[in-house]
Order: sequence, then structure tokens, then C-alpha cells
Amino acid sequence: MFHLIFCFLSTLFIFVSLSHLRHSSAEIRRHFSGISHGSLPHHRHSYSASGSFCFNIPQSYEAVEPVDLDEFLMSQLRSGDAELMQELGEFPDDDLEVELVERECRTIRPSVPEEGVELDPHVRDCVQSYTQPWLVVSRRSIHRLHSFPEKSPSLPALCDDTTRTTLTCSDFNLRVLQPDRRVESLLRFSSPEELDRFNLEARNSNRYGELFGLYPPIDEVQPSIRPIPDCPKEHFGQRILVRCQTIKFEIEIEPLFATMALYDLKEKKKISENVHFDMNSDQMKGFLRAHTPHTDPSTLARSAIFSISYPSPDIYLVIRIEKVLQQGEIGDCAEPYMVLKESDALKNRDKVEKLKNQAEGFCQRLGRYRMPFAFATVNIMSAISSTLERDTSDTDSRSSMEKKGLPRRNSDRFSIMEDNYILSGFKPAFTTCTFIKQEGERLSDEDLFKFLADIKRSSGQRRVKIIPGFLRLEVSPVPETVPGCLCPELIPVKPVSEKNPRAVKEVLEFPSSEVYVPHNIYQNLLYVYPLRLNLSNRLTSARNITVKIQFMSGEDPSCAMPVIFGKSSGPEFLQEVYTPVTYHNRSPDFYDEIKIHLPARLTEKHHLLFTFYHISCQQKQNQTGSLETLIGYSWLPLLNNDRLQTGQQCLPIILDKLPVNYSLHSPEVPPVKWLENHKGLFNLELQAVSSVQTQDSHLERFCTLCHALEGKTIFPIRVGDEKISENMFEHELKLSIISLSSSGLEPLVLFLHQVLDKLFRLIMQPMVIAGQTANLAQIAFESVVSVVNSLHNSQELAKDHQGRNCLLATYLYFVFRLPDTQHEIHTSAGTGGLMAHPESRYSTLTRATATTVGFMLLQSRIRSSSNPDIPAPQSPEDAEVNNILGKVQIHKSAGNVSNTSQSSSTRPTNRKLFHEELALQMVVSTGVCRENVYKYAWFFFELLVKSMSQHVSQLDKKAVSRRNRFSDRFKDDITTIVNVVTAEIGNILVKQQKELEQAEKVNISLAFFLYDLMSLMDRGFVFQLVKNYCNQVLHMSTLISMRLEFLRVLCSHEHYLNLSLFFSNPASAPASPSPSTSSQTSSLCSFQDHKIAAMFDLSQDFKQRHYLTGLLLTELSTALDMESEGLVTFNVLQQKAINATYSLLCAHDLDQRCSRPEVKAKIAALYLPLVGIIIDSINYLDFTVSDSRGGKGKSGGPEEDPDSITPINQSVAMAIAGNPFNTLTGKTSNMLTAETSRNLLMCFLWIIKNADQNLIQRWNVDVPSSQLSRLLELLAICISCFEYRVKTHQSLLHHSVTFKKSLQAKARLEEALLGGIGARGEMMKRVGGELVQQCQTGNDRTLGQRENLRWRKDLTQWRQTNDRQDKSKAELDQEAIISGNLATETNLIVLDLLEMIVQAVPLADCKDNVVGGVLKVLLHSLTCNQSTTFLSHCFSTLRALIVKFGDLLFEEEAEQCADLCQKVLHYCSSCVDGNRSQACATLYLIMRYSYSSASNFSRVKMQVTMSLASLVGKSSDIHEEYLRRSFRTILAYAEEDTEMQSTQLPSQVDELLRNLNSILSDTVKMKEFQKDPEMLMDLMYRIAKGYQTSPDLRLTWLQNMAEKHNSRKCFTESAMCLVHAAALVAEYLSMLEDHKYLRELCLEESAVSDDILSPDEDGVCSGRYFTESGLVGLLEQAAELFSNGRLYEAVNEVYKVIVPILEAHRDFRKLASTHDKLQRAFENIIQKGHKRMFGTYFRVGFYGCKFGDLDEQEFIYKEPGITHLPEISHRLENFYSQCFGDGVLEMIKDSTPVDRKKLNPNKAYIQITFVEPYFDDYEMKDRLTNFEKNFNLRRFMYTTPFTKSGRPRGELNEQYKRKTILTTMHAFPYIKTRINVIQKEEFDLTPIEVAIEDMQKKTRELAEATHREKPDAVMLQMVLQGSVTATVNQGPLEVAQVFLNEIPADPKLFRHHNKLRLCFKEFILRCGQAVEKNKLLITPDQKEYQQEMKKNYNKLRENLRPMLERKIPELYKPIIKPRIENRDSFKRQSLRRTQDENS
Repeated sequence: MFHLIFCFLSTLFIFVSLSHLRHSSAEIRRHFSGISHGSLPHHRHSYSASGSFCFNIPQSYEAVEPVDLDEFLMSQLRSGDAELMQELGEFPDDDLEVELVERECRTIRPSVPEEGVELDPHVRDCVQSYTQPWLVVSRRSIHRLHSFPEKSPSLPALCDDTTRTTLTCSDFNLRVLQPDRRVESLLRFSSPEELDRFNLEARNSNRYGELFGLYPPIDEVQPSIRPIPDCPKEHFGQRILVRCQTIKFEIEIEPLFATMALYDLKEKKKISENVHFDMNSDQMKGFLRAHTPHTDPSTLARSAIFSISYPSPDIYLVIRIEKVLQQGEIGDCAEPYMVLKESDALKNRDKVEKLKNQAEGFCQRLGRYRMPFAFATVNIMSAISSTLERDTSDTDSRSSMEKKGLPRRNSDRFSIMEDNYILSGFKPAFTTCTFIKQEGERLSDEDLFKFLADIKRSSGQRRVKIIPGFLRLEVSPVPETVPGCLCPELIPVKPVSEKNPRAVKEVLEFPSSEVYVPHNIYQNLLYVYPLRLNLSNRLTSARNITVKIQFMSGEDPSCAMPVIFGKSSGPEFLQEVYTPVTYHNRSPDFYDEIKIHLPARLTEKHHLLFTFYHISCQQKQNQTGSLETLIGYSWLPLLNNDRLQTGQQCLPIILDKLPVNYSLHSPEVPPVKWLENHKGLFNLELQAVSSVQTQDSHLERFCTLCHALEGKTIFPIRVGDEKISENMFEHELKLSIISLSSSGLEPLVLFLHQVLDKLFRLIMQPMVIAGQTANLAQIAFESVVSVVNSLHNSQELAKDHQGRNCLLATYLYFVFRLPDTQHEIHTSAGTGGLMAHPESRYSTLTRATATTVGFMLLQSRIRSSSNPDIPAPQSPEDAEVNNILGKVQIHKSAGNVSNTSQSSSTRPTNRKLFHEELALQMVVSTGVCRENVYKYAWFFFELLVKSMSQHVSQLDKKAVSRRNRFSDRFKDDITTIVNVVTAEIGNILVKQQKELEQAEKVNISLAFFLYDLMSLMDRGFVFQLVKNYCNQVLHMSTLISMRLEFLRVLCSHEHYLNLSLFFSNPASAPASPSPSTSSQTSSLCSFQDHKIAAMFDLSQDFKQRHYLTGLLLTELSTALDMESEGLVTFNVLQQKAINATYSLLCAHDLDQRCSRPEVKAKIAALYLPLVGIIIDSINYLDFTVSDSRGGKGKSGGPEEDPDSITPINQSVAMAIAGNPFNTLTGKTSNMLTAETSRNLLMCFLWIIKNADQNLIQRWNVDVPSSQLSRLLELLAICISCFEYRVKTHQSLLHHSVTFKKSLQAKARLEEALLGGIGARGEMMKRVGGELVQQCQTGNDRTLGQRENLRWRKDLTQWRQTNDRQDKSKAELDQEAIISGNLATETNLIVLDLLEMIVQAVPLADCKDNVVGGVLKVLLHSLTCNQSTTFLSHCFSTLRALIVKFGDLLFEEEAEQCADLCQKVLHYCSSCVDGNRSQACATLYLIMRYSYSSASNFSRVKMQVTMSLASLVGKSSDIHEEYLRRSFRTILAYAEEDTEMQSTQLPSQVDELLRNLNSILSDTVKMKEFQKDPEMLMDLMYRIAKGYQTSPDLRLTWLQNMAEKHNSRKCFTESAMCLVHAAALVAEYLSMLEDHKYLRELCLEESAVSDDILSPDEDGVCSGRYFTESGLVGLLEQAAELFSNGRLYEAVNEVYKVIVPILEAHRDFRKLASTHDKLQRAFENIIQKGHKRMFGTYFRVGFYGCKFGDLDEQEFIYKEPGITHLPEISHRLENFYSQCFGDGVLEMIKDSTPVDRKKLNPNKAYIQITFVEPYFDDYEMKDRLTNFEKNFNLRRFMYTTPFTKSGRPRGELNEQYKRKTILTTMHAFPYIKTRINVIQKEEFDLTPIEVAIEDMQKKTRELAEATHREKPDAVMLQMVLQGSVTATVNQGPLEVAQVFLNEIPADPKLFRHHNKLRLCFKEFILRCGQAVEKNKLLITPDQKEYQQEMKKNYNKLRENLRPMLERKIPELYKPIIKPRIENRDSFKRQSLRRTQDENS
């Protein structure tokens, strides 16, 4: 049948696509690997119904035919494999066991009915349900955790040399230093093999065993974990403990009694039962001795535990006080309490004694009667709010609520309460309240609620009568154990205290709203509330009325049952109880609560008897008669039509003696004398709290009819009001089953377990009534489905994260057991009785019917989707389906692998099996029932599994083989169910995309079903089901996601490894489902028998044998190969596939059963194809390796975190450095995220770590070179990926948020994992393991520690504290150490693999490429932060590489050798002795092995020198003392190397080290100026100039400067450094070869000439930059930096040099990108041209001998745009104040010339002036753009105002101005940000010249504002206001009046006067234009403003007119040229002072 379903559903999912899409890359590789495959296979195409996207599914994606597992195990298993298999669990046996778990009982004995009573069937079933043990199906956990001894190897001894000194002198002898300890084994190895062996042993010692133990668990909710439901428990809300400390009145004269209970004002409901207590002294109790026969300890309680399910601020604790009845109103009785004061005790002693004697008399007479006295109220939330520490965590409150079974409610009220009122975590609160006198007319609950509302509204200001005194209560959270605690039934709660403390009572809650928790204990209580009695119309003297209440089991007075709970200080149970008396009230209200323990069996004789009395309070003289005067009786039968009577009742009162058999009738019936003509006078209410009384008509009817099936029932039977005959019985039973869904949700939930048990029994229980078979199975099944549906649909009930209703999940896990079918019954016609049915049929539906329904079910699949009733037109595919259906028997026999011949022996044919019946009902269900079955399939799957488990547990497993446990018919049904559910998943998605979540849940439940079947059924059969599923779920991306989740669940199986045949030899498994026995011969280690490379391929053979692994790896491969085309879906798919694989390997790694290396090697072999998949997917990994990182000098500070540095463009970095690997080519948009990449690489590293090393090495030999280079690239990515990031405490704090998990996810994972779900359970339970490597970062900032740490649940993010953000430093340090250990271990794995690759090199063809590639990876690892442990092994590997392939490396890999020198030299400056020691040994070995070739050695010397220069320039943390010590150590190696003593090597090394030492000295000064960037750059500039004769070093220093500028965001200066470097390279290249396109960049730094160097000299200009590609790279980087600095015009100038070079090389790709960048630059000029802010310039002068060289030096400083004077002033002031100390530095505040004589010689002075670029008029013609006015600047100007009198400011006619022009040595921008001033010019302006300049400036501003392209009205109005508005026009007008009012007397000023007049004429003209322009721009509301402006303008013009029209006649005479000598005022006062730079 499953073949039939599969074929049909495959057809259903295949859609025709119009276009051919590509093969997966894996397919293409397979087809072109040199093997002839014949014709290519057909493609399969699909698209989703919505048409959103489509993609190609390769043929290989279909699931292959699985191997027959059980057959294989029986026939093929060898002893060695069996042993391995047994180690991973008793796999062939069952791993599911059915066990009975005793239920936990809170009390010392369970609450059960009284013994010796025959119970009703329903009560009996309920009691059995509450007491029987849980039946749990669990997995056998055969392994235990091993505890590893904690190893803690010591740290290598750190040299603590206290005599160390910092050496700064450059000419000292290195030999005076003590060298470091040498590496002993450096030169002692006789052969490379011996060296390799030694290195391998060193690497393998103290390694960490479990890689995944160091890796933080991935943050996701795992579908492969089924949460174990909470064990059913009694419901408790939030609990508080209330203790009564004191009840105190002014006088103590009589016993008082208290009752307390909780009331919810908002809901107007009493929400707890009453608690009775008293605080009476023994003397007071003695007054009542006559009325108290004995006192039980339980009645002495003064404390109570209240439960509150729905906390709110409206909950009040009400305490009522009663006293013994006495004569008088309540007010009269209270008067002494209000009048007499305790302070007057002596005065009132006699009165008190008299009152006490009176009270004693009343107690002796009326002690059994009480009267109301007073009451007090306490608001619970107010009482505890002072100490309540509210938990703001929403998730906490929710999860705590849900765990208690509370639903998440939808209304605002409940959500607010749940989240905000958490009654836990508060400190004990003490509250004191006052007593309010009780009023006799206001006793009812309604009156109480009115009072509470009043006090809430008026905040306690209501006028009430207070009785002096107080009540003191303590309110506290309930501790875990409460000694002496009693449950509401008064059974002691565990643990019982050995002492006998005063009892504490648990108070039964009456929740204010429904609580949906099934009953779990036997509870049968009745609460009776007398409400009101109305005798006001009666003419008798009955006034003091009480009601005696008794619970009667018959009519005789002796039948009163002692089941009434007693009050305080008395017996536990009473036979009768009296209500309190209200004095002289004919119609009293009552507030009493009578609590009754109901008998388990209630009969029609049980009733409540009420007797009404008048009580005589005053004893009349000579009267000894009774105190009680009988008024009458009433009664209430407890059962009405066999149902418990509850709710409000109104009873009449009988005046006569009670008639005979009165209890059998209701009070209305007997013909007796009634009070007030049978009128209802007594109101009362009954409330039952019972776990046996259903109190729901539908449930009652159902239970009654079900139980009628059991016993010897005599028809007709009575149900409620009606009688049911035998003929109607079946009909009524069916009706009652159907109407179950109509019952209320709360009663249904309360009795859920009993209802489901009965329905399952009905499914199994056939019956024959009067010869007719009753078909109940189907209707009962449908009712189950209906109940399941209604529970899921309820918003009130909780669900888990897989959508399972929590109540149903709990029922299945703990409660369900196979129905008891011993009551199989039938009725025989005529007898009227029920008898056992002689023959139990398999089902009420025949097999033929089932097939027909299955056929109809399939037909429903091909109906029209728009109208299900119209069949779709039949297509050829449909005809094919019909054809298949016609041949169903053939398919069934052919497709089913189970052995049918023996199946008949598995079970007797005369007995029905529940799982078979259930499966059949699922198959044949139709309509809505069928939809719901598959919608909530999880329930029926788990039901099937649990029933199958119980069936298997009862079988004789030796007699019955696994494949014969279940019948073929059952297997067919299972196949149908699985196929239909699979189809349903697709159907939901195709029709309703919004139902995706529903489909996911169904999918997960199906996965868990097959997961469970693997433990129960024939595994070959289950694999067939998996195959069918996979081939159906193929096409949409959502379906592939489903497939992944499905496989992930299956692969989480306890015995997944054995199921995947991990132990089997690759050559031995069959290629077909029927393996041959002869093929199992060879073992895993015989690699030579088959091609090694094939083991790394995901072949068909592999997929068949390792079925589940094959499916998962196929998913992963396909997910990585998919083309995404911008869809997020595929990224999610890839993440899911990777996470599934990751989780699986993680489980293996942490499973203690797999801890042996040989087992891990076998498991790793199972995943070898994953290595190939990962290598092929390298382009998707999110880690790009770039050498540009190496130059950062890794100081390790957070400021140098890669994220915080502006990255240099990747392509530019490539051009400069040459990309180490081609990681940047072929990148797709389909990138994996960083986290997913890490997870995938973890899988790769785990396989490499654990796989057989010989196998990996052989593979390295066979693998093609292209694949090998990708492997090396992958290893470099691994190093980047797992690099240890140095984090400070703060940054750790910031990043730790990424590890946060929701508390709910955490709780789910913990519960499930720690619940012992096999290997996955170990992941969280692991304890501290083996050695953890030292965590030591490469920059040596923090010394490593060896700690036994790993990512443990109890230490890291699984612990609740880790969800905090305020983690302690210790916790963060712990995280850092674990991260460091992970980095070390991953890098060591990479190192292991690199060694294997190197050892395979001699056998490989591509030796050169491989060695270079390995070196690149090793260099990359040295660039990253590394631990000391790793560095030691890495340097060993490097030395081995040099020993074996030295010549090859020095000849072919010169560039990389330069890198190697730099990296090694970096570690030579390490402060860790071990790192230094290893680096020195390596550096000496490089020199030694390069010495054999002169050219190599000279190149190495140059490389080492350049490396040092680069290192000290870039790195801020170089320790020169350590570097010098390293130089000494290298010298020691040279001196001690006996072999080389006869050569020149020692002297050459000595010379080199002396040279290095001198370079080092320059860095000492640099260190002093680390915080003064300008001084630092000056020093670096000087060093660079000093290397004029060494182009390589000068280039290095220029790059160092560029790097420094870049880090300070000085992009322009950084670019200029690179331009200078490029000029150097260009000049060198033009010397080599004269090309037209190699234009020399004529800069002074590029002075390379023939006399300085010869181009042919070895080792000179040999760096990678001295090439044309290097030149282009430098220039491209410069262009990028100019762009960053917004100098886009300079970008064009740079590319003018690059383009000819590219054209000459015909590099059109580069040219295209170049022009693209140029286009962007020009677009930026257009868009941002006028908005750019360039530098701001300041003149800074230093004065004082404290400055040394800087004294009297002046500089121009370039600062970022918009830098204000105070900013630079504060910066310099702060820096130099720190240098010189406080009080030494002074800032000169003005810009006047500094007089040295006036300065204090002991102080330092700085003068700072803002300057602007200065241009002559002729220059301005060429400098038109903003850029041109800010580029190539050498002259700057500042002005100083002054007056002749010495003041800076004065009147207009005396205001002078001095202009100072400064010229710098170089033009800005330059390679420095400050340049020396070399020339200064000054000239003064007279007042009229100042006025002319001011007016010209104003006129210019007006012109600019008026003629802007886009006029700005606001700007225009601002300028206009400053020019013409009346309030400010004093400016221009006053200037005119001062200078133009009169013609000057001095003819020398005529021209100035005239020039100013002309300026004003132009000014007034511009003002007019501006006013007119403004008129066009104003809005309508500005008209008045415009008129005012115009008016002011006219006024100004009129005022100026006479002055402007007045001309100087002399100027218009013939011009006589004046002599210049006489025009002193025009002469530029030049105070030139030209200074040399050096002066």
C-alpha cells in the first residue's frame, strides 16, 4: 500500500517547469571527473504553487533505496563490529521500556475514601486514576558519565628577571646582555623524519579530547528535543503564609474567636475557605470547658497558607471576630471595650472583674453559641509591597505560571496580573490593623464588598466605629518545607516534623476564574453557606435565632455523621454546628461557612438537616428549662436524580415533627404544617469541591451510561430525569459520546484523564445488544478527535513550543495505559442482562471497507481545489494512478520487505489490539474528523507509540523476531498514515501558505513518530517510510526546510550511529536491499583496496549503506549548492542544514560512549564526504583572508578591533600585498553568515581531528592540486574564523549579549537534555574534562593559564546568571579562557593537517605550489592572536619546513619569506620568554639555511632589516629591551653553531644585528612622543629622510607614516605618504626600463639616483612594491584614501598616472573599474563640491627653553574641518601640562608679537592663532573651486586689530588692523599635519582702509546672497537686516558719517575717500537688488516685513545720497603721479624675518 501512496503523492508534487536549470556543482563535478557516465540524467524542475520562486532539484537529491538493516545485522555482523556496536548501546535489543513510576504524594498518606464502602463505578474509576502509579515509556540509558581526573600541568616557568633594565643608548654592545634559553633540539636531528616524529609527539601531548566542549552551544530551539511534560500535580497558585501574632483589646474579659478568608473585590468573590483560630489564654479557654469535650491539635493552628492563582491589588484578607452569645446588641457588648482603657487598669479593676464574671456566666450557659463582634481587613498587595522585590522578567513570571498549570490568559486583567504581581521573593511583612465594630444588619458578603469598595475609594477615610485594639499579622513567602503543615483534608503534609509544632493549615482556594488543571487527588468536600432567614412575619417571640446544621445518613437522630469540620480549639470533626446569633433580629443574615467531608458513596438517604431555634439569652428566675426554643425544621436531600445538589436553594420551614421517610422527598412534598404556607424562607448556597462529582450534565450522562456497560445492569436504567430502555441504550450512549464536546471546558479538563480512558476503552470494547453489534469504536474515536481539537483550540490552555497541548502531552506521557478489555460484553435477547461477547472481531469495519476508504481518501487528493465536490479532469497521470490502484496487491507484496509468512503467529486472532484498532480508525476517518486527526497528528502518533511499546513489552522477544512483532495489516496502515500525513504537509503549504507553522508542527510530529518506530519495529520497514517521505517532500524551499527538520529529528536517535552502520567497512555493504554474505571481507584500515578519494565522495553506495547520514549530507550539499537569487529562504535552509550536522557531531563528541579514539575514528570516517562538501563550498564562507591585517601590529587593545578600523578597500589591499589565496574571486551573493560559517568549519575540524591520520595522509597524496589549494585556503579561513579576540571586561560585557538565550528555550533544553534523552543528554551533563590548553594571546598582553574549563551548562550561558548583562569579571575571564582554549585547539588541528600535507609533498607533483601554500597558511596563523602553546608548535613546523624545503622557499617564495621575517621578528619582541625563544631559533635557522646562497642571504638580510623598520614604525607596543635580548640570543646561536664556525656566517650575523640595533634606537624617541602625534610624525619623517640611501627602508617608513595617519583618520596625509612612496617606486622602475607611461612623480622624496644604488644589486629594491603592479597598488590605495578624505579632484590626478600603465598592460578589466571609480569621484564633486569641509589651520608658536628644539619655532597646524580654537588649545595644553607638570605651561591668549624678554625662563609658552589661506589677486583667477582654494597651500594670513593708543579696539576713526602673512616650507596637504613657517610678512591698514575692506566684504555677501543659483530667503534676509534694517543700520550709516561726511584735509586720503564712496554706491545698489529679490521670495504673511524692509532701504539711501554725490574736485584734475616716498601710508610695512628650518 505504501508504494501505491508514494507513487500517487510523488505525482501530486511534480509540477512541470518551462526552463532547464543547472545541475548542482557536485553533480557536474561527478560527471566530468573522467569517468564515462553515458548520457546525462534528466533534470527535474519544479515551482511553487504561488509562483514565488523555482529551483532545480538534481536527480541525486532523491532518496535511494535503503539497505535492509535487520537483515544486514543478522547476516553480515562481524565480531569486531559487534563489539563496537555493543559499545554504543545494546542496539539490536529494545531501547524502550515500559515502567511503572510511583506517583509522588505530598501528604503522609493519599487522600482516599473511607474503607469498607462499596463505591460507585465512576467513583471507583476516579479513585483508581488518582492512586495508580504512572505508566511511563522511557529509553534505556545504558551509559554513565565518566569522570575524568583533572590534570593541571604547570605553566612553563616565566623568567622574572628583576635586574632587567631598559636600554636606550644606540651604541652599546649586545654582548653585555644575557641571552634567552636556547631551543635545545634546534640542530640535533639527523633526518627530517626524526624531526617530524619529535614534533608530532610534542603536538599530541596534553591535547583536549572533546573539541565541541570548548565551543559555545548554538543559539536555537532544537526540534530534535521533545520536551518532557511536567508530572501532573495538584494545582497551587502563588502561595503566602499568614501568621497571626497578636489579637489585643484594651481589656481581656472573655474568649474571642477569629475567622479569616480572602476576598477578591474586583470579582466580588470569596476566593478561599475560612480558617478558624483564636488567641485565647488558658484562663479564657477554661470558661468554655463544659462545652468542649476535647481539643484536637489540628484546631490549635494560628497560621495558614493561602494560594492565589490570579493575584491582584484588589485581594483583601478579612478577619472576623466572634464572641460567646450574651444578652444585648453588638454595640452594647462592645461598649466596655470602647470605654475602658488599659492605661486605667487600676482604676477600672473592679469593673473589669465584674465584666469577667458576667462573661464567665454567659460562657457556661451559652458557650455553644456565638455572636458577631468585630472585623478587620488587610489589602494583601499593600501589606507586602513595601518589601516586594518585583521581578521584571516577563519570561520568569510566565514560565512559573505555566509550570503551575495556569493558562496564559487573553484578557488585560490577567496579563497585567501575571506580569506584575509575583508573590515571591519578598521579605516577611508585618501588618497591624484595627478592629471595626460589626453591625448586625450588615453581615452578608454583599455588605462586606460594599465596605471594601468604600475603603478602597476613600483610602480608609470612611466613618466607621473603631473598637480600640489591634491585630498583628506576619505575611511571608511559603518556605520549601513547613513543619506541622496540614492539607485542607487535615492530612499531614510531608515532611512530618519529629517535634509537634503548632499546626499550619493549607487553605483551599476558590479561584476567581477557571483553572484548567485535571484532578490529581481524591477530594470530596461540600461547603454550605446559610445566607438569610426571614421570620419577620411570624408573630411568635423568636428573635435570637440560630440554625443547627447536621449531615444525616438516615432519619434517626443517631444517623448524624461526624463529617463537619470543627472550628478552633475543639474537636476536628463535629456532628452538628450552630450559626452565630444576631441579637433580637427576626430576619438575620448569616456569613458562616460549614465545611463537610462528603462520603465517597452518596445514597438517596443522605441529606442536610436544618433545625431552627430561638435562644434565651437571659436566664429568668426560677427557670431551669432548655435554652433552645424549637421554631421548626427543614432539610435538603444531597442527591437529586442521582446528581449532587449545589448552587442556591430556598427552603420552606416545617412546624410539625418531621414525617417518616421525609429524607426521600424534597421539602415541598409531605402534607404537613408549613410555616407561612410552604413559602421558601431559608436561603442557603451549596458549593462542592470534588474530584469525583463531575457537576456537568454531559459528563455525568456519559459516565453513567459507560458504567452501565460494566455491571449486571437491569434495564430500564435511570439517567437524570429519564429512564432508558434496552432498545434505546445504544442510541443514548452514542448521543452521550457525541455530546461530550458540548460539556464546559473546565469540567472537561478536570476529568480529562477519566474521559479519555473511557473513550479508549469504548474503542476496544465491542458489544452486542439484543443480537445487534453496536458500532462504538468509530464514534468513540471521533469523540477523542473532537476533545483533542477543542483543547487545542482553546486560547486558555498552554501549548509547548511544538504546538502540543500540555494537558494532552502530560496525559500521554504519564497516564495513558492500554484499555482494560476484560469487560467485553454483549446482551442476549430476552434476558435483559449483559454478558461477555464470545468472539472479539478485529474491527467493526472490514478490511475491504478500509481499502475503499483509503481509495476515497486518495481520490480526494485529485479533486478540484476550488470546489472539492467537482472531480478534476482526468489526466494521463490520473489514469496511471488508477492503474496503480488496480494493482495494489502486487505492489503490496513486492514492496513490503517484512516476512509475511510468520506474521500470523504474532498475535492471537481472537483478541483486538489497541494500536491496530487506533491505526485503522486513523486510516478510515473522513471529513472534519480526518482533518483534525492529521492536524493534531502528534497526539495520535504518541498514542500509537505508547500502545505499541506496551504491546512489545508483553511479547516473548525470544520467540518473536523484531520484524514479526506487528502484523502486515498494521504495517500497511502505518504506511498509509505516514504517506497521507506527508501529503497533508504539502497540501497545507500549497493551499494555505499562512499555515506554514501548522505544517512544521505536523512535520516534526511525524519525524518523532518514525524516530520512535525505529525502537519498536523492523528498521528496514521504517527506512522505507523515511525514503517515501523524502521523495514526496522535494520541491518547495519550505518543504526542503521541513525535510531538514525531519532528518534532524531522526538523526538525534539514541542509536543513530548503529542505524547508520558506522562500523561497517565501506567495501562490504551491499549495493542492493538484499546484501550478499560473501562481500564482508576486508577491514577499514585496508585503504589500498579501494580508491581513498572515493571515501570523501557522497556516492550512491555510501547513501545506501549509511542511510540517515547519506540523507543528511545530501541535504547539506544541496542546500549549499542552491542558487539563491536574493531569497532569504535559502540562507535559512543553509543555516538549518549546517546546524543539523553540527548538532550531530557535537552529540558524538560529547557522548561518553564514543570517547575511545578508535570509535571516534570510525565515526569520523562516516562523515568523510562532508570534508569534500565543505571544500567545495569555500566560496560561501564569511571569512576573507587578507594580509593587510598583518600590519596592524596587534596591540590587542579594543581600539584595534577589526570592526573599529576603517578597512582599506579589499581590492586595493590585494593589489599591494598580492592576495595570499584567491578567496575574493568567485564569491557569490549566497554567503553564509559568520556564525553559520563557524559551525560548518567546526564540523570540518572535528572530522580532521578524529579521522584516521594515515587515511587523511593518503588522501592528501591522491587529491588533485586544485582541490589541495582549496583545502589550504580553507585552513587559512579556519584560522581567521577561530582567532581568539582579545576582549576587555567592557567589550566582553557588550558581546556577551550575543550568547543570551530566552529563559524558555533554556528551560526546554535543560529539561529535555537532562531528562536522559540518550547521547544528546550528555551534551549538557558533561563535567570538567581533560587538559585545557593555555590561553595566551599572540600579543602577550595577558599571560595564559591552564584551567579546567569548557562550555559547561552550570558555568556559562546555560546558567541563569549568564542571562544577566552584569556578569562578574571572574565569569567573563572564564569565558575568555575557554575561547582561548578553543582557538588553540582549532589551530593545532590545522597544524596537524598542514604537517600531513607537507609529509605528502614528496609524493605529489606540485611540490612548489604546496609548500608555498602551506607557508602562507602558517604565516596567516602568526598574524592572528595565538596562544603560547600553539606558537611553540607552529614555530617547530616552520623550522621543519625550512630544513626540508629551504632552497625552494628562499628562491621561489621570496615575498613570503619577507613576511615570515616580519612575523618572526614581531615575536622576538614578545615579553613571554617561550615565544621569544622559539622566534629567535626560527630566525637564526632562516639565516643559516639561506646562507648557502649569497643572493638568498643578502635578500634575507634586507628583509629582516625592512621588517624591523616596519615593525617599530607601525607597532606601538614594541619592547626594545626584549628585542635586544632576542638579538643577543641569535648571536649566541651563531657563536654556538659549531658547523658554521668555519664560515663567514657568524660575522655576517653580528654585522646584521648591529645594524638592527641602531634602527631600534630610533624607536626609543618615538615612544616618548606616542601621545603627541605631530611630534611623532616629525620624528618618523626624519627617520624616513635618513634612509635616503635605502629605498626599501624609506618606502617602509613612508608606509608606516601612512598607517599612522590612517589610524588618526588623516586620510589626505596618509594618501600623500603613499604618493611619495609611489614616486620612489616610479623612479626606480624608470631606471630599470624607460617606458613612456612610467612618468616620474617629481617629488623631493624620490631622489633615487645611479650613484646611490645599482638596480642590479642583490637584495635592494627587491620588495613586492618595486614592480609595476606594486606601483599601481600604492596609487590605487592613495586614490582610495583621497576619496575618503573627500579630495575627489586628487583622485583624478592619481589615476592619470595609473591609466597609462594599465593601458600598456591591456588590463581592460582594471581600466573598467578605474573609470568606474573616476565616475564616482566626479559625481561626488558635483553633488558634494560646495558642501565639503576641508582643513582648518592654526599658527602655533612655542617659546621657552623647556621645549628644547622647538623653542621659538612656529608651525602651521592642519586640523580637521570645523575645529575651533579652544579645541586645539585644550589639546596642546593638556598634553604639554602632563609633560612639564602643573603650573609650568602658559597659553598666550592674543596674537600680538611675543617679546622674549617679558617671558619667565622657567615656564613654557604656547601661542595659537587661527589663520586662513592667503592668495594674491592674480592667484584667485586660477583658484576658482572650493578644492583649488584648499589644495597646495603655502601662504596663510591672520589679522590683529590695534589702535595707536595701544588698545586693541577703538572708535571707527582710530581703528587700525595689522595683516600677517606666513609662508611654510612645504605646501599643504603634505605627508605631515604640521609644517615649519619659513617666512613672515606684515603690513598695517589705516582706519579708512579698514572701513573700505569691511564695506567690500558686506557688498560681496549681499551679491552672493542675491545671485545664488538656489536662492535662500532666510540667508538673504539675514544679510539684508544687517545692512538696511533701522535697528542695525548704524553700521553702514555710521561708517559713511565718519569717513564721507567731510572731504579730508589731507590730500593723501583723497583716493581712499573716493574708493569708500564708490564702495558705498555699489553697496546701496546691491541692497536695492536684494530688497527686490526678497520681494519674490517672501510668503504672503511676510508682506508687512517686506514693506518695512523697503522703507528702511529708502531711508538709508536718502541719508547716504548727499555723501555719495559729493565728489572731490581735485581728483578730476589732470593726474600728477605722486612720488612713492611721500606715500608712506601705502607702503607695506614689511617686518620680514626669514628663518631657516634648522635655526
